[in-house]
Amino acid sequence: MGVGAFSLAGCSSQTDSNASDNAQATASASQESYTFTDDLGREVTVASHNRVVAGMGSFANIWELAGGTLVGASDDAFSDYGITSDAQKIGDFSSLNAESIIALNPDFVILTGSNSGRGGGVAQTELADTLTAANIPVAYFKVSTFDDYLRMLRTCCDITGNEQAFAENGQAPADKIEEIRAKTEGKQAGSAVVLTTYSGGTRVQSSSTQTGVMLSELGAENIADSNKGLLSDYSLEALIEANPTTIFLLPMGDTDEAAQQALEDQTTANPAWAQLDAVKNNRVITLDPKLFQYKPNNNWDQAYQFLYDALYSE
Repeated sequence: MGVGAFSLAGCSSQTDSNASDNAQATASASQESYTFTDDLGREVTVASHNRVVAGMGSFANIWELAGGTLVGASDDAFSDYGITSDAQKIGDFSSLNAESIIALNPDFVILTGSNSGRGGGVAQTELADTLTAANIPVAYFKVSTFDDYLRMLRTCCDITGNEQAFAENGQAPADKIEEIRAKTEGKQAGSAVVLTTYSGGTRVQSSSTQTGVMLSELGAENIADSNKGLLSDYSLEALIEANPTTIFLLPMGDTDEAAQQALEDQTTANPAWAQLDAVKNNRVITLDPKLFQYKPNNNWDQAYQFLYDALYSE
C-alpha cells in the first residue's frame, strides 16, 4: 500500500495550499481586517477578534491553540477541552440560541456547519441569519479529519496573526503524522473494524469517519467497505463472517460506567464473540474517547501513532 498524498515535502505545500485555497486568502493587508471563505462557501470578514464566541468545544480549543481568547463557548469547551479563557458558558452545542450569543457582544462567532452528531437539536447553521442581522461576523467550519483541523487552524492563525501557534500546533503534528504514514509503506495492516458501542446497541464506523479515515491512511481495510450492510444493520454474525484482523472498540455512554457496561453486554458477554480471530489473537483494542470520540486537535498525531502501533504490532 502507498503512503498517500501527504509526503514530507508535500506537507508544507499542502499547508500553503490550504491557506490560500480553503481560507481563500482574499485577506486585506490590514491587521484590523481579514476576509476568507468558510466551509459553507460564505465570505466572512473579521474586523476585530477581541470578543470571540465558539459554539463547539473543539472549535474553542482550536481558537485558543491559534493564540486567541474567548468570551463565550459551548458547555463542552469547559468539560471536554478545559479551555483557559475567562469565558461564559452559552449552553450545549446542540441547542444554542442566538440571544445567548448576542448578549456577549461578540465581534466574531465560530460555529459548526455540520448537522450530524449527538443532541439532535437546532443546527447551528440556523443561527446565521440572526447573527448576521445583528452585524456579527459568523464563520462555519466542518472538521472531521486532521486535514480539516489543519485548515481551520490555518485560518484562525491568519486571523490572530500568530505564526508560531501554527508551527507548534499545526505543522509539528503534521510532520509527525507524515512520519507515521511513511512507516506503513510495504507493510500489510490487514482488515479492521471500528465498533461504537452504545447502551442501545452497536454501530460500525465507515471509512469516512474520524477514525475510519486514519485507518484507511494507515493501510487498513475497513470490512464495512465491502459489506455496506454492516453500517445500517450490525450483527455479530456478520462480524464473524467478515472476521477482521483487528477490532477497535469505542464505548460511548452518559457515564464511563454506562459505556463500559454497554461494551461488555455487546462483546464479551456473548459466547460467539470468542470465535473471532481478533479475539483469539488479542487484537481487540479499546479506543480512548479523548483521541477518537472528541477531536484531538493538536494531539491528532497521538491518535495516528496509537492506531499504527495497534495495526502493526506483532
